[in-house]
Amino acid sequence: MTALLRYQAALLARSHRWLPPLLLYAAFLGIGVQTGQPILDSLGYAAAALLPVAAWLVRVCVTQEPAAARDCASAAVGPGRVHLASVLTALGAALVLGTAGTLSVAAVSDPHTADHLHEIPVPEATVSGLLTSVACALLGTAVGALCNRPLLRRPGWAIPATLLAALLVSVAGASPANAAVSGLVDGSHSGTVPMPLLPLALTGAAAAGATALACALSSRRS
Repeated sequence: MTALLRYQAALLARSHRWLPPLLLYAAFLGIGVQTGQPILDSLGYAAAALLPVAAWLVRVCVTQEPAAARDCASAAVGPGRVHLASVLTALGAALVLGTAGTLSVAAVSDPHTADHLHEIPVPEATVSGLLTSVACALLGTAVGALCNRPLLRRPGWAIPATLLAALLVSVAGASPANAAVSGLVDGSHSGTVPMPLLPLALTGAAAAGATALACALSSRRS
């Protein structure tokens, strides 16, 4: 798997297909996060913006490899492992973006509640923001795994399905990512810093299940 991950990461880096998701994430942060805003509100916004970016990165990684190269890699190690390496590469890229975005937001935000009356501890808020970003990245990865090859192979179906699913899991009340982001927003009003451990566990399970399903089907539909 180490060699496969290096191979997929090299493909991603050299293709420059990571640039549009990066620009989208930067645009989200540039528009929605301003210097001096309450730290928990800003961290919640930054985490929520990562979900569609993670789904987009999964699509980039599972479709970036030429068919002939993918067939050669699949013959050597199996299509399931090749597909798993693609999804893990996308998740890794999303986590790098999320970490950089979270640290940047924490550095420029006001460490106080929404009413600016109570101080928020920056280290705890940053950890909470990082955990929320991981939860959103995991759920975005699950969306990308389910809405692209091998389950949906045609771009005419895969791209709209990815966009719609990412939007739904971002705003749905039952979504664990939405719960994690809402916890940060609520904490900004109450003065408490939440630790979204349950949403993190649920999104991890969702990402693992979606990726396992995609990898199992890759040998039949690739």
